[in-house]
Amino acid sequence: MKLWRVVLVLLLLAVGGVAGGVAWWLERPLPLAAPAVELSIEPGMSPREVAAAWVRAGVQTPDWALYQWFRASGQARRIRAGSYEVEPGITPRGLLGKMVQGDESYERVRLIEGWSLRQFRAALAKAPHLKPTTAAMSDAELLAALQLPALPGLGSVASAEGRFFPDTYLYSRGVSDLTVLRRAALAMQRQLDAAWARRAEGLPISTPGQALVLASIVEKETGQAADRGRIAGVFVNRLKIGMPLQTDPSVIYGLGEAFDGNLRKRDLQADTPWNTYTRRGLPPTPIAMPGLASLRAAVQPEATRALYFVARGDGSSIFSEDLGAHNRAVNQYQRGLPPSPTAPRP
Repeated sequence: MKLWRVVLVLLLLAVGGVAGGVAWWLERPLPLAAPAVELSIEPGMSPREVAAAWVRAGVQTPDWALYQWFRASGQARRIRAGSYEVEPGITPRGLLGKMVQGDESYERVRLIEGWSLRQFRAALAKAPHLKPTTAAMSDAELLAALQLPALPGLGSVASAEGRFFPDTYLYSRGVSDLTVLRRAALAMQRQLDAAWARRAEGLPISTPGQALVLASIVEKETGQAADRGRIAGVFVNRLKIGMPLQTDPSVIYGLGEAFDGNLRKRDLQADTPWNTYTRRGLPPTPIAMPGLASLRAAVQPEATRALYFVARGDGSSIFSEDLGAHNRAVNQYQRGLPPSPTAPRP
């Protein structure tokens, strides 16, 4: 065999060996330094920087090998920024596919119906891998950062209370808490607009902002879902006749951090903008974040003649049309006195 043929055969064998080795490497699980390796790819990172970052994070393979694979695949420029997590079993091919598809690793934070803004922000502060960029912001600064206009019909108080929809929110690791708050604010605006568009006729409220305030009170007063519409009806009846709402949760909200868990008579008499015993009408801001059911109840309350209700101790409420019946219900369910023959029915 001539020399050039021998060389050609050897070259072909070498190329085949390299190709086989590459194919084998692409399908082999990558060694990891930990049970899970995380990496946040920032916008603008080059494929070479991404490869090096994975190795620093704990993928135990030469960064030049990863980089060459990214280039040879033809998909290096399709790698998406985001937060990723890989576990044992991931191959070089699978790693690249995850980044090209944007198969990110997400965290989640749950925001609960009836929480105050302070509780919302505390939950965000504890959420894993979420940048706390709003921690030092006042309500006015938060509204400005989110570009949220004040709700009409609520006076001049710059409050972000009630402006965020309670739900479970997924987020990419490393994003700002402002991102979650912005999504929650948009969700609340959509839900509020939808509820307001379906409002009943003859309500004693004239703006979506007032509906949001009423919904927040209904949220805090409802112990059992079946009572929600009737509780809303009671407050609507009181507003119609100019009767004070006399709702304890609004008084508690006005006390702020001074509230020690025990609502006293002097608290009910201490005037604040949120004291619905000393002031008629709605308080100047929501007192909590209402959920969808409370938003709907506020604008579509149950038709009732009741003006009073009291908790029975099992989560449900008993409703009364006059003060005498209400006082008898209070004696029975709150003070433990024997039931009156004329006690109101549930």
